[in-house]
This record gives sequence, structure tokens and C-alpha cells, in this order.
Amino acid sequence: MLHEIIQWLRTPGLHHFLIISGILFSVGVFAILTRRNAIMVLMGIELVLNAANINFLAFSRYTSGTLDGQVVAIFVIILAAAEAAIALAIVLNIYQNFSTVNIDEIDRLKD
Repeated sequence: MLHEIIQWLRTPGLHHFLIISGILFSVGVFAILTRRNAIMVLMGIELVLNAANINFLAFSRYTSGTLDGQVVAIFVIILAAAEAAIALAIVLNIYQNFSTVNIDEIDRLKD
């Protein structure tokens, strides 16, 4: 019995990647919903996007064997980089105007 469990853990399959992706997605959603700091919310969004990338790569590897998942993952990485640059610029502008990055304390759009 123990030998079968060790063998199951030693050879990663699709279910291993889906479990890791699910955990990563759950942590990301938890960070998005519970954090007040805008930087932490952005980190949660990045975790969700990385979980999606793991799914794309795993399904590409274990179902079709083509490079479709890798191509989509590259586009998601490019999207995440653009999103991070724009979001950090917005956060810096919010900090300059309100002297805080707490989402709850930003209650007006214009002075």
C-alpha cells in the first residue's frame, strides 16, 4: 500500500497539476476578497492568472500533446505583465493623491 502511494506521488499526472492549480487559485481568490491593500489584491490576481497558466500547460501536455497551451500561457503572461505595470501606476497615483493604498479608505474619485 505504501509503495503504491509513493509511486503515485513520484509520477506526476494531470490530477497533480489540477490540485496545485486549485490550491493556487483558492489562495488567489482569498487574497482578492480579504485584503484591503491594493498591492495584495494585485498579488492575488497574479496568483489566479498563474493557476490558469498551470491548467493550460497541464491540459496541453496530457490531452492533445500540442503547443496550444504553451501559446495561450505566453499570452496570459504578457497580459499579466501589462496588467501589473498599469495597475502599479494606478496604485502609485492613488498613493500620491490619498497617501494610502487601502482600498477601503479611497472614497472619492476627484477632489
